[in-house]
Amino acid sequence: MPKVQLNGIDLFYEIKGTGEPLLLISGFLCDHSYWSVLMPYFTPHYQIIRLDNRGMGRSSAPDTPYSIQEMADDTAALLDYLGIDQVHIAGHSMGGQIAQELALIYPQKIKSLILLSSLAKGDERFNSIIEIWGELPQKIDMRLYQRVILPWIFSENFYSIADMIEQLIEWAVHYPFSPQIHSIYHHSRAILGCDTTNRLQNILCPTLVLSGKQDILTPVQFSEQLAAGILGAKLSVINGGGHGFIIESPKIVGRAMLDFLAQLH
Repeated sequence: MPKVQLNGIDLFYEIKGTGEPLLLISGFLCDHSYWSVLMPYFTPHYQIIRLDNRGMGRSSAPDTPYSIQEMADDTAALLDYLGIDQVHIAGHSMGGQIAQELALIYPQKIKSLILLSSLAKGDERFNSIIEIWGELPQKIDMRLYQRVILPWIFSENFYSIADMIEQLIEWAVHYPFSPQIHSIYHHSRAILGCDTTNRLQNILCPTLVLSGKQDILTPVQFSEQLAAGILGAKLSVINGGGHGFIIESPKIVGRAMLDFLAQLH
């Protein structure tokens, strides 16, 4: 699994599958492995490119402020390194913020955009949650941290599955590439510092906005704002799942994404 030095950091990436390139960008606290449950749906049809954003997974984690635009620049540099002129992009949560910046700064590179559980700008409640999430790892251990954040990520139905949450907590606690405390802080501040509200009309590529009906972190109205601001964007609200609906309902999410991409041909 390769790394490449770009923009002063080592950037980890992985490529699987064949076909048109589809780039998947993960969100806060997540590296490329977050998309693993969707890979069986995508790799028969697309060349899937996944990366670890700076500060996550196996990419470098400098203890300096990060920005969403900086992470978009990292991603664009990776595409240039790989010799990919145009790509479909899907981004979840913070990854959707990065994807928006890519479409705004590098429109010539973007064939289409899929924004999952994402936002243009947070409201006061969202901003308060992300601010606290950025600071908590300095105060509590990872096990307790997961117990604090997971109720915001998954739906009641998911919580009702026996031992599911405990399994996720154990996985996170023992994951060998967990983010460093300073990276969590810098990512939280990058999320808070991003606002595309007044630039959404400049996103001109075909766009799908996907939201989980039970999402209480980035609720449906955040996706409605994105879809209303981006000319011609399609909004789809999925019944099965909360903010982490990729994990909760991979078959439904994967089908929605593939159907959208198929309509572009």
